[in-house]
Formats: sequence, structure tokens, C-alpha cells
Amino acid sequence: MKEAGILVLAFLLGSLPFGLIVARVFFKTDIRERGSGNIGAANAARTLGRGAGALVLVLDALKGFVPTVLAQDVGGLSLALFAGFAAIVGHCYSPWMRFRGGKGVATELGVLFGLSWQAALIFIGVWILAVVATGFASVGSLLASISTIATLWLFLDVRAAIYGACVAAVIAWRHNDNIRRLFEGSENRLIGASRSASNPGGAP
Repeated sequence: MKEAGILVLAFLLGSLPFGLIVARVFFKTDIRERGSGNIGAANAARTLGRGAGALVLVLDALKGFVPTVLAQDVGGLSLALFAGFAAIVGHCYSPWMRFRGGKGVATELGVLFGLSWQAALIFIGVWILAVVATGFASVGSLLASISTIATLWLFLDVRAAIYGACVAAVIAWRHNDNIRRLFEGSENRLIGASRSASNPGGAP
């Protein structure tokens, strides 16, 4: 029962739409009506400013970090992996937003810091390098999530690598519109010249 409670808690904590909350409390606006329409940190930074983006990033990461660490203390690595996955699913499919949500990238970063700080730092490094090289947050998010399959296997074990593959699949699915726009050449850039806000792109 304790393990089940932790998984429910992880999902509910993950489901809190902090991007939406920050936009409404501090900016009196609905972030879903601005930029890409995504509730994540990159859209918050692009439309509300870097401070708002940083705050949303930290809060979304904590949604993954807190239940992962708690689950690790209670039930070890396996429970921590399930709790982390539950938090990410909660973020992507929030019941408070009619089972819509973000892309899961910032929450995955928080989970990684709870599992392996080395894997988390590599995740950040891959994201930065990919975004600097291409200008697209979506490319950084996709490549960084894929990198966790190898890094979690290296620093933890095969169970963590399987978790990484599952999360990478969820994040890729949540980026399906971004992937289509990348092939069409119409994806919104985080760095460099951007397109019109009438044709938005994706972000974590």
C-alpha cells in the first residue's frame, strides 16, 4: 500500500501545471494562448521572460525529483523508476488540464537528478549542444532523452536503461508535431531567427 501511495503521489505531483500557474499568478495570462501554447519552461522563457522560464523549469524538475528520491528511500531503485515515470506521465497528461500537458523534458531532468546526477549532467550537456548546433529546443529535448538510455545503463543498470527507453518514447510521442514541423522546415527556433507566432513550434 505504501508503494502504491507513492506512485499515486508521484502522478498527482507531476500533474501540477506549474507553467500555467506561474503565468496566471505572476503575469495574469494563460500561457496556452501564447507562443507555442505549451506549458513548459521553454515557452515560458520565450513568451514571459527568462525569469519565468527558469522558475517553471525548477518547479517542473522538482515534480520529478521529489517523488523519485522519496520512492528510492522507501523501495529502492525499481520503485524510484516507476515513481519517476508516473511523475512524467502526470506532467504530460494532467487531469487538471483534461489530460493534456507538457512534453515531460524538465520533469525527466528532475527524475534523473534523483537517480544519477551524472546522467542528469550529461542530459543537460546533450540538450545544450544540440540546441546551440541546431537552434531547436525540440531537437535538444529528443536527443537528450535518447541519451539517457545509455547513461542510465552505464551509471545504474539495465532496469534504468529500460526506464530511459520508455521515457524517450513518451517524450518523442509528445514531440510528434515538432518532428513533423522539423521535416517541413517550419519548426520554431529557440535560438536564432524565429518564425511568426501564428505558426508556433515546440518546447520542453
